[in-house]
Amino acid sequence: MQIIFESREPWLERLRGLAMRRVRQATRPLGWLAPRARVQMSDVQGARDGIDKRCQVELSAEGAGTVVVTSITRDWGSALQSALSRAVRALLRKLQPARTRRRAITHQR
Repeated sequence: MQIIFESREPWLERLRGLAMRRVRQATRPLGWLAPRARVQMSDVQGARDGIDKRCQVELSAEGAGTVVVTSITRDWGSALQSALSRAVRALLRKLQPARTRRRAITHQR
């Protein structure tokens, strides 16, 4: 799997290893279906505290296109985990055959 980590702030480079591990772990069930991932992290308000840690995860899969999810939370780990788990779920939904999706929707009503 190709994983691209991007950040404008040089001090966020220390999160590269954490992001790579979490992406590999979260996308393991997808196997070869999701060959590319991009993680972008930024601090919206700079050095000030608050709910301003932004993580955007982009997963690309053959036959399902690309899913992009953004999460903004108080800490880096939560932002990464939230965006990553939501992106994996969205990609799995896109990979389901259309008939299975329709059946799941009708059963929810």
